[in-house]
Amino acid sequence: MKKTKTILPPLWLALATASVASSSAMYALPQSASSTAPSGVSAPNSAKSAPSNPTDPSGQVDRTKAYFHAAMAGIYEEQAMDTGSPEYVAHAIEELKAALSIDPNSPALNNELADLYFRTGRTHEAEATARNLLKTSPDDLDAHKLLGRIYLRRLGEAQNSVSSTSASGNALDLAITEFEKIVELQPRSVDDRMVLGQLYSVRHDTKKAEEEFKTAQSIDPDSESVVLNLARLYAESGNISQAAQVIEAVPESDRTSKMEFALGAAYDQLKKPKDAIAAYTRASDMEPGDVHALNALAQALLNDGQSDEALKVYSSLARINPDDVDPLIRISEIQRRQGKYEDALATIDKAVQKAPDSLEAGYNKGLLLDVLGRYDEAAKELEHMVDLTSHANGAYTAQEKNNRGVFLERLGAVYHEQNKTDLAIATYQKMIDLGGDQAQRGYQGQVDVYRDAKMFDKAVEVAQKAVAANPKSNELKLMLAGELADQGKPDEGIALAKSLLNNPDKNKDRIVWLALAQIDTRLRRWKDAEEDLNKAEALTTDKKDDRIYLLFLRGAWSERQKRYEQAEQYFRQALNLDPSNSMVLNYLGFMLADRGSKLPEALKMIRKAVEEDPMNGAYLDSLGWVYFKLGQYELAEENLRKAVERGQTDPTVHDHLGDLYEKTGRIRLAAAQWELALAEFSKSASADVEPSEVAKVQRKLESARVKLAKEDSISGTPSKPE
Repeated sequence: MKKTKTILPPLWLALATASVASSSAMYALPQSASSTAPSGVSAPNSAKSAPSNPTDPSGQVDRTKAYFHAAMAGIYEEQAMDTGSPEYVAHAIEELKAALSIDPNSPALNNELADLYFRTGRTHEAEATARNLLKTSPDDLDAHKLLGRIYLRRLGEAQNSVSSTSASGNALDLAITEFEKIVELQPRSVDDRMVLGQLYSVRHDTKKAEEEFKTAQSIDPDSESVVLNLARLYAESGNISQAAQVIEAVPESDRTSKMEFALGAAYDQLKKPKDAIAAYTRASDMEPGDVHALNALAQALLNDGQSDEALKVYSSLARINPDDVDPLIRISEIQRRQGKYEDALATIDKAVQKAPDSLEAGYNKGLLLDVLGRYDEAAKELEHMVDLTSHANGAYTAQEKNNRGVFLERLGAVYHEQNKTDLAIATYQKMIDLGGDQAQRGYQGQVDVYRDAKMFDKAVEVAQKAVAANPKSNELKLMLAGELADQGKPDEGIALAKSLLNNPDKNKDRIVWLALAQIDTRLRRWKDAEEDLNKAEALTTDKKDDRIYLLFLRGAWSERQKRYEQAEQYFRQALNLDPSNSMVLNYLGFMLADRGSKLPEALKMIRKAVEEDPMNGAYLDSLGWVYFKLGQYELAEENLRKAVERGQTDPTVHDHLGDLYEKTGRIRLAAAQWELALAEFSKSASADVEPSEVAKVQRKLESARVKLAKEDSISGTPSKPE
């Protein structure tokens, strides 16, 4: 199969006029006339002195004069092109009008005048001239093609789709009408059928578009444009598998780089990273140095977990275009995922130096500083990003709101980690002021900050305020229901949640049942929680993310009841669906580590969770705990200290660090951590406290105090701080 390449219209329309350019059907110029107006010499004002409709003695139209005026029009056109003077364009138009005054029904002259109007931007006159010709010559192909070009231009320029001078009005419908006629007159034109198919696509008439593309394919099976447009049509209709099949049907040896790129994109959507990698590799091999193919290949490698290979491709991209900061940003992200935080920071610094106002580079630098525990520097960098996206008038586009929301949310999280409650609340308030989804996340951020600060009344107050401001938001009402249930008003919270049931959209009911399951699990109402989960499962489709979350909640429900084997089964089912789910990896890994079971596997799971989210204090605590269980105390202490920095109000983290200090002989430090743990337990919501765990910490603290008292009595003085 040969690799036939026809021009693909950008945005599937904008360059469509290139494939339907009409021919310039100039009158044939008699030899005797050509010598009357040499190039570069102004022609006589013959158009104004031409007789109207001269006839020969037999009564027929004498076309000799028409030939002359047509020839003069051509000369003026050439002079207009050479000099750029609009005066010559006007002369050319007058000459063609003079020719038409002699032979008004000539299709060639009418088409030439209409085409000249079009090429000089006078589209209304072009349209009127072509339509006038079609009154006497309804099947004139050139006239239909010119009208098609006119309407495509209107679409491509995104002008008002209704023309004030068009009989039918709508530019899309007018273009379709013209190209339907064109393919009727010229049925084997692949280009024209492609344009018609694309127009049908714009009108969302998938069936007719498919018919045109398939007809074009039957005429020219080797056409790259046909294959790509047919694949695109299926992809836009949501049938990604069929889109891939269209390209797969072309023998691999006959595919072009564009075909392979499109195939790789289809595999990406089908979650087939290895197939995507192979397709993008073939595309880049055909077009060495093609940055689009290389970028797609690198991302596919990342999706498949091949970080080292992705790093090589991005490094190659950085060499190809050293001024482009995007490869540096991606390299830094990979280094961060690999835990090479200092290297990642050095790389992102290079990107920031090249592009100081790059929002993505600045954001990634802020993340890395946060990962490294350099909180003040991280906050400063993120504050700069917030300033860059700030408008004094408070007016933002949707994209600007999204960018600003991301920076504010991360900045709020840094303040939250530092226990700077007031700054965190103020930052999340700026998200709330943006409205929409940003506001919902801002309210959730404020609730989380107040909860961790043990300011539960404030958390409820914010949740109530959020619902009052967004009375139609089920998500915010469920947030309020959870807060009420946690703060001693379980019946009120559950009643609020249940009032959101019985939606026409059963997915909304599924979300409510899942929220009720979490509330009942935290309240230790095990049977109610099980019923909630069963009802949620009945409404859960095969969508992978929904299945994973249901299995996660079942696992947590089982673990809270100490049904560890059952919990492990649920968690492993979830990991079968998504082996990289950090939430499941952490929960299962910690459960295994806490029981001293399958420690090497638990370590692998938790390390993977931390790689995905290195700033998560709970994950760092899990990592420190599994190292503790493995007897690797230095690594345990390193990670438990980081966890305490990010979760100073979490009693479990203080308890774990206390165990580490005791194990390494630092009893006084251990006692201090257990005292902090008990203090935080005493301020925590009842749903967050297991009485048996509190009792364990109390016993450990009492034992430590006894040991310290003995040491002090023997030495006669209190021991020095450790």
